[in-house]
Amino acid sequence: MNFEDFYKDKGVLVTGADGFMGSHLTERLISYGAKVSALVIGNSVLGNVYNLRNIPHLIPKLNSIIAVDVGNLDAMELIKKNKPEIIFHLAAEAYVNKSFTQPREVIRTNVDGTLNVLQACLDEHLKPVDWIKRIVCTSSSEIYGHHDEPIDESFELYPSSPYGASKAAADRLAFSYYNTFALPIAIIRPFNTYGPRHTYDAPPKFISLALDNKDITIYGDGKQTRDLTYVDDMINAFLVMGSHQKALGEAVNFGTGNDVAIIDLAKNIIEISKSKSKIVHLPPRLSEVKRLCCNPSKAEKLFGWKAKISIEEGLRKNIEYAKKQRG
Repeated sequence: MNFEDFYKDKGVLVTGADGFMGSHLTERLISYGAKVSALVIGNSVLGNVYNLRNIPHLIPKLNSIIAVDVGNLDAMELIKKNKPEIIFHLAAEAYVNKSFTQPREVIRTNVDGTLNVLQACLDEHLKPVDWIKRIVCTSSSEIYGHHDEPIDESFELYPSSPYGASKAAADRLAFSYYNTFALPIAIIRPFNTYGPRHTYDAPPKFISLALDNKDITIYGDGKQTRDLTYVDDMINAFLVMGSHQKALGEAVNFGTGNDVAIIDLAKNIIEISKSKSKIVHLPPRLSEVKRLCCNPSKAEKLFGWKAKISIEEGLRKNIEYAKKQRG
């Protein structure tokens, strides 16, 4: 499918538009000529107070900016007023460690926020509003917990953290609204994604430390593995889920199908960046998932989607971006 042909002049709302993946998605949609509204954390009561930390350059090109906490009921009314044809719901508390110390905040944002988006698309008769054509709800590979084999969509959900549980709840809540109210839902389950503008998780942290020639700290023995997908490939996955007819009512995993040990990730980053950093081991992290590897066969079968950027190429791109940001 030609994304530009599909998205041109479409009214699209991106929640979490100034986050890591949300900012890349917003940028791409605008490049295709979509009429993009951005929902970002802020306070509409005080006159749309917000800070688009990743996409200030896009402010003149946005159709509108909705500054609100997605977990507040105000968000529901503001989405109704916006009347988008397509919603990409990415707004979330996505830092796993935060769910250990602030679980209520994480669950409120991830579950109540999803509920607000879904409820905004129902009319007073509990029917889908006439303006909504697709709602892409962002789930997570963390809903699966640890599995020894590459994970397909038939695997049971064993979230090992409050964050994973919140995403599992949001995932199944979205499906229930497809099943009960016939909302046009598509659920994307991204495996670990990295690239420019990412600020937490291993790749950006390791890159920052490597460029400073500081010790790279790893939780446990570093043998835990992750399936790392470069952000450009994952944005293609979002665009597919927002446009393809076969995505309706489906939950689909997106990843490379190859996992890398965290200690090898650190070694690769040190080598590519020509760093003098050393690897230092810390005690294991709470509820650490030992292996997360995607089986992307459903995505390939339904849409012909495949990740194209290798881990080596992606890390090189990410490191070059980080160097430019430092001047």
